[in-house]
Amino acid sequence: MILNPYLAEFIGTTTLLLFGTGVVANVNLNKTIAEKQTPWVLITAAWGFAVFVSVFITSQSSGAHLNPAVTLGLAIAGKFSWSLVPGYFMAQLIGGMLGSWLAYITYIDHYRLTKNESTVRGTFCTGPAIKNIKNNFFSEAIGTFMLVFGALFIVAPNIKINGTEVENFGLGALDALPIGILVWLIGMALGGTTGYAINPARDFGPRIVYQLIPRKNKNAEWNYSWVPIFGPFFGGAIAGIIYNFLG
Repeated sequence: MILNPYLAEFIGTTTLLLFGTGVVANVNLNKTIAEKQTPWVLITAAWGFAVFVSVFITSQSSGAHLNPAVTLGLAIAGKFSWSLVPGYFMAQLIGGMLGSWLAYITYIDHYRLTKNESTVRGTFCTGPAIKNIKNNFFSEAIGTFMLVFGALFIVAPNIKINGTEVENFGLGALDALPIGILVWLIGMALGGTTGYAINPARDFGPRIVYQLIPRKNKNAEWNYSWVPIFGPFFGGAIAGIIYNFLG
């Protein structure tokens, strides 16, 4: 089934955040079945598989960016039309919000039982293990650089949307799987500093949802929130520039 590309990005990012924030909730909230069960391995694996499923669903319709930093990097690399960038950004952000809200609704009883607000916030958005803004920014940038740079070499042949070529992150299971493995690897190897947002929509959308849910003593840490937005944008842009230089 070929969908409108903006709808595909919305559905794909919703799926990504439903599974991704869902697994974080599953291993951190009180009284869940998976509470405290090897959380880092489970979380990184689930995010990788969430990317795989989301790419598999949407790649034929939109190229399966699912990440504003990826969209920006591809546009800079000349692999994606700048005219489509704003619509992709908006679809990804709204999808990220909906996906995290669906995960919240799924675990709402466990949210009610969890009083540690840092734990609750961590199921929505990322935060640094050691707050050092310069190093946190670099961590997000290098993780996203590896995602976009690696994806540029993994992608399947381009598809056309309304006559415009779009870089395609896989047309089937075997093509989509390397992207999921790449995200898994980034989480396992580089994610321990900031929780590896590596995707502005993944962090900013759920952070908005966290701000909106009815809880006391909320602290969305907006003073840090720009790091997982601009760090990934910077890393994705540099990846696109270097890819162009090498080509």
